[in-house]
Amino acid sequence: MARLAKATIQATKTPQKETPLEKTTRISRRMNNDEAEVRHVKTARLRKARFESAAATPDELIAGTSNAEGKKR
Repeated sequence: MARLAKATIQATKTPQKETPLEKTTRISRRMNNDEAEVRHVKTARLRKARFESAAATPDELIAGTSNAEGKKR
């Protein structure tokens, strides 16, 4: 029978249990990451829609709507 080295015996320790604080931290980070992901997807969708809308609008309409031209005293 082969002798086992001390290093192999100690390497099979069971991992420590998660403390309540670590559990709370892990869950809150996951919630924040999920919310950030949803926010980034929504922002990208709205940005894309705004760019498409601006591309469809003629340049003459955009240039003619400045506030300085519209206000006269």
